[in-house]
Amino acid sequence: MKEITAVGQTVDAAVESALAQLKTTKNQVEVIVVDEERKGFLGFGSRSAKVIVKKKVDPVESVKNFLKDVSEKMGVPIEIRVKQNGKNILYELSGEKIALLIGKRGQTLNSIQYLAQLVINRESTGYFKVILDAEGYRERRKQALIHLAERIAYKAVKIGKEIPLEPMPADERKTIHTALVSFKGVKTYSSGEDAKRHIIVAPIRGKK
Repeated sequence: MKEITAVGQTVDAAVESALAQLKTTKNQVEVIVVDEERKGFLGFGSRSAKVIVKKKVDPVESVKNFLKDVSEKMGVPIEIRVKQNGKNILYELSGEKIALLIGKRGQTLNSIQYLAQLVINRESTGYFKVILDAEGYRERRKQALIHLAERIAYKAVKIGKEIPLEPMPADERKTIHTALVSFKGVKTYSSGEDAKRHIIVAPIRGKK
């Protein structure tokens, strides 16, 4: 139950009644006064107070509940640690079957992260960025991408041809670009749209 309408002899009494039913405290809710109390005269014209009390939504907690729900439906019990730095929220997942949540090359993890991003910004007034990690997978993937970028760069220079990489999410493409920004003899650029967007590693003519 996230919202309730309550009545009482006073606004305060109506609010207290709603809080008791919602099992929460006043600093966790938003109160809308529909009608204020009116005493009337000699018992006539009196009116009770009426309020609508809504639980405030914690977008960070909403994502946590979303992740637990998804993992349970996948048969993967998890523990979640949350680290917040301003509008950047990191959710660190751990569990015995965590590989199922990561998926091939992180595709499942990336998909869940995308949905989590929608959840947190649907219920918040500001824009939050969600980063979903699973037992250090993001750092391992980053290092693997750096090694891949270097291997492809050497190959592009050797054969003198452009080499396209597989489609990647924006943060992984950024890792590739950054890894090769100082690599002599090659340049990188992105091509394709949406889910098919990928990086092309191209040799620079006259440089080896």
